[in-house]
Amino acid sequence: MSTSPQPRAELGAFLRSRRERLAPGALGLPVAPRRRTPGLRRAEVAEAAGISISWYAWLEQGRVRTSEQVLRAVARALRLDPAETAHVLSFAEHPARDAPPRGAPASWVSPHLRSLVDAMLPHPAMVVDPYWDLLAWNTSYAALLTDLARLPAKRRNMLWLVFRWPPCRALLADWEAEARCLLGQFRARAAHHPDDPRYAEIIEEIGADPCAARWLDQRETAVFRPAVKHFRHPVVGDLRLRSVKLAAVEEPGHHFLAYLPDDPAAHEGLRALTEA
Repeated sequence: MSTSPQPRAELGAFLRSRRERLAPGALGLPVAPRRRTPGLRRAEVAEAAGISISWYAWLEQGRVRTSEQVLRAVARALRLDPAETAHVLSFAEHPARDAPPRGAPASWVSPHLRSLVDAMLPHPAMVVDPYWDLLAWNTSYAALLTDLARLPAKRRNMLWLVFRWPPCRALLADWEAEARCLLGQFRARAAHHPDDPRYAEIIEEIGADPCAARWLDQRETAVFRPAVKHFRHPVVGDLRLRSVKLAAVEEPGHHFLAYLPDDPAAHEGLRALTEA
């Protein structure tokens, strides 16, 4: 599988994919019997967004950068959902503060952050880097999923676990929705770092999964939102856990994630899990 294109080209390809999937009727346009172009024409999107046809064409061709105002207008014209709109707006600027390190990811985690992960017991907790490689985790997280220490370092990755570790499909009650959301978040971030070898490596490996390959081709995108995840654990049964994600201010690029019980049964299940 090829690596991601340059950011401007990625934006253009994403806009084109959304234009081609939108039916003319969505904008109140008549459906001509012999339309050669799938979905909308560029001119129709440009008119709906209130910009010139040439400027919109240059956007799709990856030739220009533009303002957030213009990108918001294009997003409205294309009827993008909130996650897709956020993805498009992320191309207005590329904040350096959240850029991952080039090359191999930094695996160091401070003792303070490690102690927070351990203190979360019996709640599963972990630290991930910008590639969603797992850098630290507690025994509850290991009991919920698997002993990550037994996996090669490059497979201690949330994307790899979801798409390439077979037990995960049975563990996540709604695997498809969870997997699509996770991949959409990852792809939205990776699109801004087309030359980073770690992003390319992860995309290539998970692309061996047919579902991941299809969703990558469809340019799925998503944003993180706290949600209740339903696990079907082979030892303690059903667990409904709320996901929480916090940025580590003193360690740029690292995030702390935890799963908290959503009901008393989940609370007891987590205790039983760590005591098993």
